[in-house]
Amino acid sequence: MRPDGKREQVSRRVRLKDIAERCGVSTATVSRALSGRGYVAEGLTRRIHDMAVRLNYPLPSSQAGRRVLLAASGPALLDLSRSQFTLHVLEGIQERCETLGMQVQTRHVVSAGDEARLLDEARSPDVAGVLMLTIDDQATLDLARGFDKPVILVNADDPDMRLSSVTPCNRSAAALATQHLRSLGHRRIAFLTCPGRRTITRRWEGWRDTMQDDADPALVIDIPDWSISLAERAVAERLAKQRDFTAILATGDALAIGAYNALAKAGLTVPRDMSVISIDGLPQTKILDPPMTVMAIPMRSVGAVALDLLCSAAANPAIPRQRIELACELLCRGSDAPPQTGAAF
Repeated sequence: MRPDGKREQVSRRVRLKDIAERCGVSTATVSRALSGRGYVAEGLTRRIHDMAVRLNYPLPSSQAGRRVLLAASGPALLDLSRSQFTLHVLEGIQERCETLGMQVQTRHVVSAGDEARLLDEARSPDVAGVLMLTIDDQATLDLARGFDKPVILVNADDPDMRLSSVTPCNRSAAALATQHLRSLGHRRIAFLTCPGRRTITRRWEGWRDTMQDDADPALVIDIPDWSISLAERAVAERLAKQRDFTAILATGDALAIGAYNALAKAGLTVPRDMSVISIDGLPQTKILDPPMTVMAIPMRSVGAVALDLLCSAAANPAIPRQRIELACELLCRGSDAPPQTGAAF
């Protein structure tokens, strides 16, 4: 699988043998895991299934020919207009729909009238279920909980677990990035963030838990929006106040780019004077100077796995609600290094 979450490109149709080789098991085991006929341990079944999705293998599905409604709330539409992250997730949904012989149709839910029309359309026999793009929008969650068809939250979750969801594992992503910086010798690691979302709170928890006694609240740099310019200003102000940290962990690529700008204007070099790591891993981070070290989120896989989860729920409505979190990968590119010898923190 590619670091940006895009499925591996192959020159021929993917076979069970390809999945078996990558998972280190027999083709018979792969067949049993994907068909559900015969016992395969739960953890191995999940690993085989995830590999099948990454290779875009057409998993057995009774949902071919049916429609999937992709419902986007008002806050999600605003996020979509300025976030390439969401676009990569949508590409994963579309690719998986094509493989499974399904159709995805987008519906905007920004008013009561939109909600009523969505509810009516979702009752149609040819609709398998709804993928919901929402950002901690309680009204949208309440609406989705009243659907008769399966609803899967994409890159969000339901705190009450009444709806299934697929997200990156935000907490472990931040924890692994923080662990990496600490392994290089950093102890004062600033946390650059735009608070408010549950997903971002989990990134803060990962940083806090890994920092332990070093989790100084003064190291948290909050900004009010996902803006490069606001992040640049906040980091510049924090540096002017006190340069008491040797690394920055940003909760998004836009914030990390703002940190790059602020450090350059302050005459500081990345990573010699300050290490910077971001969580997201959008393509533009590879062409920065230096290329940015990131916790890369498998964006397309978030969308693809959400669709597979919807198909499972449509085929078996009695299955328990699930919260699936996908692992992220640390890609060291050049913006991380040990702190300068003699640094006091």
